[in-house]
Amino acid sequence: MSCQAALSPLVRCPGWCSVLSPHAVAAISRFYLPHHTQSLRNESIRCWSNIPFITMPLSRAHGKSFAHRSELKHAKRIVVKLGSAVVTRGDECGLALGRLASIVEQVSVLQNQGREMMIVTSGAVAFGKQRLRHEILLSQSVRQALHSGQSQLKDMAIPVLEARACAAAGQSGLMALYEAMFTQYSICAAQILVTNLDFHDEQKRRNLNGTLHELLRMNIVPIINTNDAVVPPPEPNSDLQGVNVISVKDNDSLAARLAVEMKTDLLIVLSDVEGLFDSPPGSDDAKLIDIFYPGDQQSVTFGTKSRVGMGGMEAKVKAALWALQGGTSVVIANGTHPKISGHVITDIVEGKKVGTFFSEVKPAGPTVEQQGEMSRAGGRTLAALQPEQRAEIIYRLADLLTDQREEILLANKKDLEEAENKGRLALPLLKRLSLSTSKLNSLAIGLRQIAASSHDSVGRIIRRTRIAKDLELEQVTVPIGVLLVIFESRPDCLPQVSALAIASGNGLLLKGGKEAVYSNQILHHLTQEALSIHGVKDAVQLVNTREEVEDLCRLDKLIDLIIPRGSSQLVRNIQKAAKGIPVMGHSEGICHVYVDTDASVEKVTRIIRDSKCEYPAACNALETLLIHRDLLRTPLFDQIIDMLRVEQVKIHAGPKFASYLTFSPSEVKSLRTEYGDLECCIEVVDSVQEAVEHIHKYGSSHTDVIITENEKTAEFFLQHVDSACVFWNASTRFSDGYRFGLGKCCSLTQKAAQHHSAVRSLLHLWD
Repeated sequence: MSCQAALSPLVRCPGWCSVLSPHAVAAISRFYLPHHTQSLRNESIRCWSNIPFITMPLSRAHGKSFAHRSELKHAKRIVVKLGSAVVTRGDECGLALGRLASIVEQVSVLQNQGREMMIVTSGAVAFGKQRLRHEILLSQSVRQALHSGQSQLKDMAIPVLEARACAAAGQSGLMALYEAMFTQYSICAAQILVTNLDFHDEQKRRNLNGTLHELLRMNIVPIINTNDAVVPPPEPNSDLQGVNVISVKDNDSLAARLAVEMKTDLLIVLSDVEGLFDSPPGSDDAKLIDIFYPGDQQSVTFGTKSRVGMGGMEAKVKAALWALQGGTSVVIANGTHPKISGHVITDIVEGKKVGTFFSEVKPAGPTVEQQGEMSRAGGRTLAALQPEQRAEIIYRLADLLTDQREEILLANKKDLEEAENKGRLALPLLKRLSLSTSKLNSLAIGLRQIAASSHDSVGRIIRRTRIAKDLELEQVTVPIGVLLVIFESRPDCLPQVSALAIASGNGLLLKGGKEAVYSNQILHHLTQEALSIHGVKDAVQLVNTREEVEDLCRLDKLIDLIIPRGSSQLVRNIQKAAKGIPVMGHSEGICHVYVDTDASVEKVTRIIRDSKCEYPAACNALETLLIHRDLLRTPLFDQIIDMLRVEQVKIHAGPKFASYLTFSPSEVKSLRTEYGDLECCIEVVDSVQEAVEHIHKYGSSHTDVIITENEKTAEFFLQHVDSACVFWNASTRFSDGYRFGLGKCCSLTQKAAQHHSAVRSLLHLWD
């Protein structure tokens, strides 16, 4: 009766079953009764009545493990195994409370998303050891004080503590700690202790299975541990005797057995190493294995086991492969590193590249790590070629762009059709995705310009300094190493960037958007065909695997520089995600044209039309038009408005411009907007000084223009605007590598200039 009275608030909670099985009641009451009975009566309804039960669709048929990390976000039922090194402190006495609290928080987040979480935990022995040491010391000090009659204590030896006694003393405290932590997230936990014999007895196994299912159905987190107080010593060579039998001799094998028994989607094994290495961690050549496949055991040299616990990495791998064979995906990762342990579990479930992922499906091509190695080796060979040979490769690529234009346009048509059918791209991005004969011809011309100017890209002596007699120091241009270029929508970026990398002798990893997959594939194939004429095909690699951008940004041992080409949001995300890799970022292309009172009527409409209407999706297109106040209600202003209307440009009014109008266009939500389409903002300023201040406040240091015939005003604008490109009587669209004579690829240089404000182009176009 006391059990039913204590649990009655739980039974009345929404979503709970009306009758609990005796096994489920025992699992809960073992933990809560009798000393928590009153707190349950007082708090259970308040804390648990608003638990979000199944809040997301996470159903899938069990029987086959996930093939890719990206699929892990669909895992509904998850087992988290906490190794002894994760749960215990470095002195092996007591628990790592902060680390454990972080793990509980992550499990609670996933549980409240509607997933079914189970924990297989170590720690009872360590916790019991701490308690018994304290009791022994206290007892010895009392006896010594009574015996000697002195308050001064001598050094006391602590006897060797038997593990089973420690487990018996520590189990209740460990569970009490879990209960206190999970209560903070309004989640109930239940304790289950098992031994290997519980799995051999069919009735006990069915009871265990039923208890776990019922607890999960009631949104309770089962916390499972081997009953170390009574468990017999493991039998040698008794584990892994087939898919239906695994001997439970430690928590690794217990977690694997439970994962398969409960038809779990994912098993996360947390240890004190980053994952599985091809040789013992810490050795000079040890490399973390990103994905491990059955049959790869021969390629791994296992080291010694952990400082604590019963099993080492070899035991974890055996258990993981057994679970994988039973249809459960497995990830082994580090649960102790202070920088990653606070989000390691949620990162794994989100599909991020953390630890070692066990998969039965081998990819058709190389992994991204292998591509990085290939790119580095190919880049070094590329850098060793003669300048004429690198130029020859680029010339060959330019020829292929025109010779194979039909195949390129056919692939691009497939991308466009899929993007339009799925409706996933805005019109400006569709325009950037589109290729045409004229674009390919322009690309080819730009590539030939790069080839012609590439002869001194590598090995050019910039400075020579005599340090002492017969001792000179030379500063020479050299390749950076391996570049990772991430780009969106624009497939023409691929040959552009490839040509720059080839000219400068750099290896290159390319990550394009999925909206341009067919275009990128054929352009990369042509690039490798051009590289093959001098045997450096591997220097440029296209990442085709399901790698997330954030995961690529973690490959600091493979990549020397990341160059994002896309939206400002993409750049910010990459700068945030990059781990130890420099990022050559840029901001938006918020370009301004300022029309001064002394502007030429003939030049104004031509420059504005070309800046805004020629290619509005470009990053150097006009976004904000600044008009001097004295030009309002003049014929010149009317001509500007009429031209924009004819070109079907949607006009947005800045705050000051709107104040001058009775019926104004829609007022802008922000003056810092990159439209990327036939839209622009018009704002009024009182002087060239105010125009400069507006550009500095709302611009992105890309390209800004003044239209005036007053040389003094123009010089003030040119000297005070701090942007990469500052033009006088020229279109913003002039900010382009092809027009600069640097090839159709100088956007990379231009973007760097935007970031550092180190290069400024002062141009005066009179005719």
